[in-house]
Amino acid sequence: MQLVRHLLAGKPVGVVSVEPGATVLEAIAVMARHETGSVLVMRGRSLLGILSERDYTRKVVLKGRASASTPVADIMSSPVVTVGPDESVQHCMELMTQRRFRHLAVVDEGLVIGVVSIGDMVKAMLELQKQEIAQLQQYIAS
Repeated sequence: MQLVRHLLAGKPVGVVSVEPGATVLEAIAVMARHETGSVLVMRGRSLLGILSERDYTRKVVLKGRASASTPVADIMSSPVVTVGPDESVQHCMELMTQRRFRHLAVVDEGLVIGVVSIGDMVKAMLELQKQEIAQLQQYIAS
């Protein structure tokens, strides 16, 4: 069974975050620079929220707010749903599907250690399927 810690091992170390007082425009620039669809909102080591592209489109664009003057704290999703590093990929995928979001913060002993995305989950599930197919083919051939 593949765990979240296995996914994090294949990703760059660290988390992409902004302060709650940052503007939405600044947060979007951080997401673009890191080529990610979300950014954690943190004050020091404390996780306050998460801002996703979906938050941006629904809470800024559709409501006519100004990206350059709206603070991230005004539109972030909070509280953040988190998982631990020993959570299974399957459970995370189910959680993301049920709750309809694409990013999960990973917390270990009270500290944020990373973020996993639905893309990470799909990639892991496809790899698992490949392995199972190869095992079945080997079993049939023997």
